[in-house]
Amino acid sequence: MARATLLHEPAQSERPRNGRKYSFGVVVLTQGKRPDDLRRGLESLLAQKGVELDVVCVGNGWDPVGLPGSVKTVMLPENVGIPAGRNQGVQYVDGEFLFFLDDDAWLPDDTTLMQMAQLMRTKPSIGLIQPRVADPTRDDAPKRWIPRLRKGSPDHSSNVFSVWEGAVCLQRKAYDRAGGWPAPFWYAHEGIELAWRVWDAGYQVWYMGELTVAHPVMDPKRHAEYFYMNARNRVWLARRNLPWPFSWAYVGSWTAVQTLRWRKSPEQLKPWFNGWKDGWRDDPWADDEEPHKLSSRGLLTMSVHGRPPVI
Repeated sequence: MARATLLHEPAQSERPRNGRKYSFGVVVLTQGKRPDDLRRGLESLLAQKGVELDVVCVGNGWDPVGLPGSVKTVMLPENVGIPAGRNQGVQYVDGEFLFFLDDDAWLPDDTTLMQMAQLMRTKPSIGLIQPRVADPTRDDAPKRWIPRLRKGSPDHSSNVFSVWEGAVCLQRKAYDRAGGWPAPFWYAHEGIELAWRVWDAGYQVWYMGELTVAHPVMDPKRHAEYFYMNARNRVWLARRNLPWPFSWAYVGSWTAVQTLRWRKSPEQLKPWFNGWKDGWRDDPWADDEEPHKLSSRGLLTMSVHGRPPVI
């Protein structure tokens, strides 16, 4: 893995002072391809009220330059993927809470972080929060931004078992107990893995529909790499987390769904099944000393709260 280089750390006078009510370590990951969006996101973070911030911008194969002086910068010499890049940033920030923000997202309300921290202080059983995602210039937010099987209203708050990864807040101890983001995934489904791990660590994962993070609606057109990653990581998710027969049931149900969905689109099914095969063949966790399966307690908790991990 590429070695991170801390390029800039705020001088002592720039660092947050102790004694504030809510302390946050914030990680913003970027490849430097959207400098205007990145600056907008950082400015929205630095404008947050009622919180103590320790912010790092991680350049994933990019040298972060031209950023506000209060933001730490870390350069990864090469792109290590999204989950691994986020994990790299965590070691450079302190705080009771962690917040991860994509470089094209921003916080339209200056009390967003404070409200999430207040909820987790009031209900310490909540370990992870995803706010509602909306494009302030449009009123047609994609349903995929609502991390529920039964989507319902985007304003409705509830327990969830996956998250849209572009803006998530965690208690730091929940992140640590969950083991962080699944680094080998590169991208796709890392939000499911993290959510499952947080549930297994004894916390709830909460969709906070009354709180908004802004993100532009993007063209949903997919490419071969997306279909490959989608399938490979779906198999890895099951193999790493679920004991037999749950793992087979989970992969089987998703294989049936995708085959029916794309049965008339061989250009999508071919890379998907290539990823499916590689997911069974490759095992990036083979040398890990500690077992990684979800506990029986975690599986039961998820099932009781409405999402048995077989669908």
